[in-house]
Amino acid sequence: MENVYIGEKTREISFPLGGIGSGCIGLAGNGRLVDWEIFNRPNKKSFNGFSHFAVKAEHAGKLLDARVLNGDMQAPYMGEHLRGAPLHSGYGYGPESQTMAGMPHFQEVEFRGEFPLANMSFAESAFPGRVRLLAFNPFIPLQADDSSLPAAFFEWEIENTHKVPIIYTLCLSVGNPIPTEQVYHRYSEIKGSQGQSIHMIKLGTNQFGEDDPSFGDITISTDAADVSYQEFWYRGGWCDNLEMFWHDFKQPGRMKNRQYDAADQPKARKDSASLAAHIELAPGEKKKIRYTISWHFPNVDNFWNPNPQGPNSWKNYYGTLFEDSRASAKYAFEHWDRLYGDTIKFKEALFSSTVPAVVKDAVSANLSVIKSPTVLRLTDGSFYGFEGCIEDVGSCEGSCTHVWNYAYSLPFLFPGLERSMRDLDYKYNADEDGRMSFRLMLPIGRKRNDDRACADGQFGGVIKAYRDWKISGNTEWLKSNWPEIKKSITYAWADTNEDKWDPDKKGILEGRQHHTLDMELYGPNSWLSGFYLAALKAGAEMAAFLGEQVTADEFEGLFQKGKRWVDDCLFNGEYYIQQINLSNKSVVDCFDDETLNTYWNEELGEIKYQIAEGCAIDQVVAQWHANLSGLGEIFDKNQTRTALKSLYRNNFKPSMRHEANTWRLFSLNDEGGIVICTWPEGVSKPAIPLTYNSETMTGFEYQAASHMIQEGLVEEGLSIVKAIRERYDGEKRNPWNEIECGSNYARSMASYSLLQAFSGFEYDMVKGMIGFSPVQTTNGVFRTFWSLDMGWGIFEQNLEQALIHVISGRLELLVLKLSEERTNAVTNMQSGGVNLEYRITANEIHFASPVILDGNNLLVIKFN
Repeated sequence: MENVYIGEKTREISFPLGGIGSGCIGLAGNGRLVDWEIFNRPNKKSFNGFSHFAVKAEHAGKLLDARVLNGDMQAPYMGEHLRGAPLHSGYGYGPESQTMAGMPHFQEVEFRGEFPLANMSFAESAFPGRVRLLAFNPFIPLQADDSSLPAAFFEWEIENTHKVPIIYTLCLSVGNPIPTEQVYHRYSEIKGSQGQSIHMIKLGTNQFGEDDPSFGDITISTDAADVSYQEFWYRGGWCDNLEMFWHDFKQPGRMKNRQYDAADQPKARKDSASLAAHIELAPGEKKKIRYTISWHFPNVDNFWNPNPQGPNSWKNYYGTLFEDSRASAKYAFEHWDRLYGDTIKFKEALFSSTVPAVVKDAVSANLSVIKSPTVLRLTDGSFYGFEGCIEDVGSCEGSCTHVWNYAYSLPFLFPGLERSMRDLDYKYNADEDGRMSFRLMLPIGRKRNDDRACADGQFGGVIKAYRDWKISGNTEWLKSNWPEIKKSITYAWADTNEDKWDPDKKGILEGRQHHTLDMELYGPNSWLSGFYLAALKAGAEMAAFLGEQVTADEFEGLFQKGKRWVDDCLFNGEYYIQQINLSNKSVVDCFDDETLNTYWNEELGEIKYQIAEGCAIDQVVAQWHANLSGLGEIFDKNQTRTALKSLYRNNFKPSMRHEANTWRLFSLNDEGGIVICTWPEGVSKPAIPLTYNSETMTGFEYQAASHMIQEGLVEEGLSIVKAIRERYDGEKRNPWNEIECGSNYARSMASYSLLQAFSGFEYDMVKGMIGFSPVQTTNGVFRTFWSLDMGWGIFEQNLEQALIHVISGRLELLVLKLSEERTNAVTNMQSGGVNLEYRITANEIHFASPVILDGNNLLVIKFN
């Protein structure tokens, strides 16, 4: 079964449970609570004390069984290094007792992950019952705040499989994660807005002031009717706390409370608390119990790159919405049914798509990135991202423009958050002459990063602005950023451009071109000139729409001139190349000594880190962006398809066993993938070639696969996607953590474009247009999820009809585009049972008046 993991395939699983920009807790493949990343920073390979769920069963006052709701811990069992662990622990000491691996647990555990939902089942011959878990955090397209809650949601179901009534106790225990003195654990019972009782234990400390970065608390909660609790586990030496907890838990009946005064806390010992729910089930009966773990650490501190000029901290967004972790828990229980209901609507809509199962897996799994500590929401709710996560710090700060170019999930699912990235970029990263910093410095408003401009990042920003305008139809938003967008294009030929991108206005990039592989290319190449061409074309359309025809004509003329040159001069008959004489020292000597020292290989008399005649994975990436944004042709269509065929032939490696990879090892042995750059037989490879050339990085791979599918190379694209997801199988790597420069890497969200590629999805909300042209159907049947700024839903098509169903929000349509075959077969169109007036031009269906679609009105297209 797809997305089901058992035994060794659960080893690397950590499924993030948390909100957008609010941090998360990982649900491990065996049910452990790991990776407590709730402190406004990554925290990989961590656990929080003895945190776990446990269950016991009793009948007639006698304990039948008690065990931790975990499965087997997978090997190795030598122990591992843990930050801050006691001296006599770690490698050579076996697994930590805090993992609960030594306690009675369940032998048969199954993990099913279909992000944003995780389902687990627990079975054990000695335990009289079946236990299932549904774990999630709300993920609801267009509802950013409800998708940003600082909480993990757990819904347990217990079924009595025996012939006598049984009382079950489900218990959540957590450690106080703040390693301080003056801790407090306080039980309270509050009433929700619907009159339900919500039982809570808040774990915090009195040691820090409200503005301190360490200030915060967590709360464990349940709305079960019958509860008992221990505010504190027993305090003592050695293993006294776990010994006493298990002694207490195994007693029939309810838990007895224990309290300590804050002043009594022994130094350097973490405390734990337990909250238990009790239910009685008749034979064959089943019931559900709901829990949350919520957190509140509102103060973010830039510890990774402190601001020397002024303030260095700010309040994260959820800290402006909730007073503490009890408030977010209360909100969770009061809105649980709606939050879960809307989340399951999204999940079912996405997974009902008829695209191949491995595509749905790749699309959904990488949505987890925006629920990881890779991202933050700033005080006003704006979105900010690292590139990924190192174990305990963000990896590469600044919403890095050239990395986030590839991340296609956010602009469609949470377009308001995506637009906030453009707003921040053009407000804080733009210089007067149009030069853009490609990393946003925090706190907001501090001095810009002074690194040189990045070609693909800067021109990618123009493409993204164009795309975000088309997704939203919000021309006022475009106008607000247009002056900076325009200047970022004209910087290519500005006198102040130290990198001499296009000083003679040829429509191609020639000078020193910084890019996402962290170095510079010199001389014309389709990869970065393609970004420039796409930005010129997008800029021309935006300028014309805004009434700046002179600017539009200038951009369009440069685009046409550059496109002709690139198609004529950089295509070698098989693929696009870089035009450079590697032995020409003056190419780098004309800049500065640092450039010369970095790029000139004196021993061989050759420029380093170039593509030259190599076959590069991103050679036509600009066309991929254009296809996804509705920009039209950037490169010659036939040459593009030929280049993609060549890319697959040269760069896709079904097995890495015989490949020489001098860079990072993201695929090994018989694993497959598509590498960054190759130099086919008969082509000279630079002695020190393009950086990362032999790596397999999933964001690049998904881009190439998606583009191949767009151009009709479906089997080739699918084979790449399958190779990636086979690497992330739960045993070797975490299926919900695709890595590049660290964990939870943003570029992996390029996988969302696979959905667009298979559906042939088009949109232009400025014109009120939406369209679908599937690349393949099964007996004429196709179904896909779609999402835009004002609504999301499903498109489905068979031989008799097509439907556009808005599940949430609304859609105002003036134009519908289908494949030419389907358009020619249209006989009637209805909405709300009313026949619509329309005319057909080519493959466009124009409505006589706007068609408003929402949850009550389907668009039905009948075919002959």
